[in-house]
Amino acid sequence: MPQPSIKRRLIVIFVLSQALLAVGLLSTGVFYTHKRLIAALDTSLQGRATSIAALVRYSDESGGHVYFDDSLVPPSLDPDHPDIYAVWTEKSGLLVKSPNWPVGLQVDTTARHHFDLKWAGIRYHGLRISEVPILDREEGASFQPQWLTVVYAAPLHRVHKQVLDAGIFIAFASLVLMCLTTALALWGIQRGLLPLQQLASEAGQVSANNWKMNLPDTSRQIAELRPLTESMTEMLARLERSFKQQREFLGNATHELKTPVAVLKSTLQSLLHRPRSSEEYRMGIEESLDDMKRLEKLLEWMLRLARAEQWAHGALRRDLPVIELATTCDAAIERLQPLAQTRQIKMHLTNNAQVHLRADPDDLQLIWTNLLENAVRYGAEGSSVEIAISQPAANQVQIAFSDQGAGIPPEDLPHIFERFYRGDPSRTRATGGFGLGLAIVKAMTEAYGGTISAESTVGKGTKMSVLLPVSPELQGTPRTLAVQT
Repeated sequence: MPQPSIKRRLIVIFVLSQALLAVGLLSTGVFYTHKRLIAALDTSLQGRATSIAALVRYSDESGGHVYFDDSLVPPSLDPDHPDIYAVWTEKSGLLVKSPNWPVGLQVDTTARHHFDLKWAGIRYHGLRISEVPILDREEGASFQPQWLTVVYAAPLHRVHKQVLDAGIFIAFASLVLMCLTTALALWGIQRGLLPLQQLASEAGQVSANNWKMNLPDTSRQIAELRPLTESMTEMLARLERSFKQQREFLGNATHELKTPVAVLKSTLQSLLHRPRSSEEYRMGIEESLDDMKRLEKLLEWMLRLARAEQWAHGALRRDLPVIELATTCDAAIERLQPLAQTRQIKMHLTNNAQVHLRADPDDLQLIWTNLLENAVRYGAEGSSVEIAISQPAANQVQIAFSDQGAGIPPEDLPHIFERFYRGDPSRTRATGGFGLGLAIVKAMTEAYGGTISAESTVGKGTKMSVLLPVSPELQGTPRTLAVQT
């Protein structure tokens, strides 16, 4: 089955519209020409009927007798098809008929002013005039003057021929113009679609190694193509970032998995290198178990990230319970309490709204725990971490985490939510972690239809803000609560 073509459709639509226009012009032209010719024929018939009435004379005899002088009858409009006429007087009735008056043709003298008839295959258009005075009356005549009724009809053959000639001329002119405009339209459509063809050609050059499109200036200037080019440019930029993140994720995951595997392998090989005491075997196995725990934790975080990203792309299809938001924050604070105490950091929760929403409490606790752990771990010792719950709108709730740490450099701030990204290039176990915590937080937040943003000032601290949608019908009476831990 042939594929539909935009060019073919445009050409077909244009040709059909031109054909419809030509038919409309032809119909309008023929109708107007016929109407004007009939009007001209009516004027001519009026003059000829008056001329026929003027040929009626009074006879020299008394009594008002009349006769018809046929010596001055005007010639027919169409020599090949003679006109027909008849005259009736008020007293004597029918006075005269034309020699070619059809045998048996009866005309109602009280009929309408204009009429059409067909006789012997010939169509006639006629005119009837009544109460026409006889112009031959003498002054001082003693008899009562008579009135005439004149019927005059002319064949329509000539009119029909003129209408046909006009129709043929209009049709031929319309056909010529339609051919010229179609050719011009073909040229215009071809040139108009050229930027689209160039755009398709450039799009075909895009690959995993080439994400740039050398778009012509015309495709950016044309109003209809500008949204498409902008969308394609943005889409390619997102795809390039996605491919880059996938490559970086593969490289980083390989690096993160390679390190504990290499350490584990080295430890086990050293145990087998020579006979050792039971204590040495025990210490070596304990070290291997520590490396296995780190490897297991890394795999667990990678699985969490994959699951969170699946939820963020619409795979979150669970019957979620209605929970109170502040309780999940309390649970996260309780979990991070031992770490906060080792660094002498106090955590303050300020709840300015009693917010209820549908969510899995474990998911929210995971988000708050990751954000709190970063705030506590990188905050200054002896400082405080502020957690504030507010409701900027009836359908939104904001949870903000603020610390008083060293802050994040501006060049690192746009990348902190990327997978395996760490501002510390040393990638040490003590300071670097896995670089997956904020990526999981972002994916989990987006899974619930929310957003997360970061603000940081070097030397003053960092503020992480999570914005989640809520249903106004689930909310209770607002309250103010301050919890210090």
